Amino acid sequence: MNIKSSGFFLFSGPPADAEGHLLYRVWGNRTPMAGRVPKGKFTGEEMKEALRGRKAKVVHLTHNDLDAAGSDAIHRLKYGEVFTIWASVGNFPLLLSAIAELKGRGDLLSVTDLGYQSGIERGLKKAKDSGWKVEWRDHHRWEDREADIIRPLVDLLSIDTAMCATGIVARDLAGGDARAAEIARVVCDYDLWRNEDPRSMVLGRILSKPGLRDYVRDRLAEGIFIDPHIQEEYDRILAEMERDTRKSIRYTKIFGEKYRIAFSPLYGYPSDTASRVREAYKSEIEVIVSRNGRFSIRSVPAISHLIARKFSGGGHPHASGGTFPFTLMDRITFLLFKKNRHFEDLVEVAESIGG
Repeated sequence: MNIKSSGFFLFSGPPADAEGHLLYRVWGNRTPMAGRVPKGKFTGEEMKEALRGRKAKVVHLTHNDLDAAGSDAIHRLKYGEVFTIWASVGNFPLLLSAIAELKGRGDLLSVTDLGYQSGIERGLKKAKDSGWKVEWRDHHRWEDREADIIRPLVDLLSIDTAMCATGIVARDLAGGDARAAEIARVVCDYDLWRNEDPRSMVLGRILSKPGLRDYVRDRLAEGIFIDPHIQEEYDRILAEMERDTRKSIRYTKIFGEKYRIAFSPLYGYPSDTASRVREAYKSEIEVIVSRNGRFSIRSVPAISHLIARKFSGGGHPHASGGTFPFTLMDRITFLLFKKNRHFEDLVEVAESIGG
């Protein structure tokens, strides 16, 4: 499989500094460039070239939120040098297939905080044939048949819906390590909506934007949860979040008969936007839609994951994500009118669940 050079992915190596730079060796035009380089996006071919030249014996393919950052911090406590690839739910299969094309050399490919997707087994089979040792840890809902498909293709499959992915990683890789246990406790507090530790809300909110992901991960690995840089970013985000959520609420559209379903354009902070929309419209299902068709869904009934699976996604019963197959015309329509023909498709799916 060839990845088009127009596709971009985020990956990281050693720690990032407070200005968001990675101390990492990257490749461009097949020429190695060492040193301090701007943090940012890289093409698929650049990612594959960096993987070919990796020194790390562990490649961590994970999601792109606080739970992923916590999982990666504990990987680094355990293994030291780790080549990390941050993935959205949508590009997870593509990234896995790209990695599987490369020789594993017996190295570990660790997948965390990403759920099963139909056909993902093809990438895993190829990875196994290419010499990768694959371990998969996840806390999303899996059907028994899905686990049965994957288990023969990996060296380890660990699924536990009672904790966050960071909790599973801490238990499996760093049992008894006090720092790993504290990272897991704070991350799970946010990811499982317990909201008992104020530090978790600060970290979760600033990682709703990608700029500080590596920085937060590195601080977690050091046992630091809040520092002046993180606090400053959080204070800035609070003001920005208020502006963005007000805008989303203004353009919200209500659909549905069985359920009151709210569709809102995303300007930032999907979880907080969904909460504010529910408060404003007394909705039961909130769908927060990005301009590229990707959406986050929250629901009072435990059906978010069932809806998302019909749209190339998945997640938890009350919080999931998926993708509408937006055409250019769909994007224009959504940009102009804040609604789209795919909304009715989701309503039909939601109202068909459970009869």
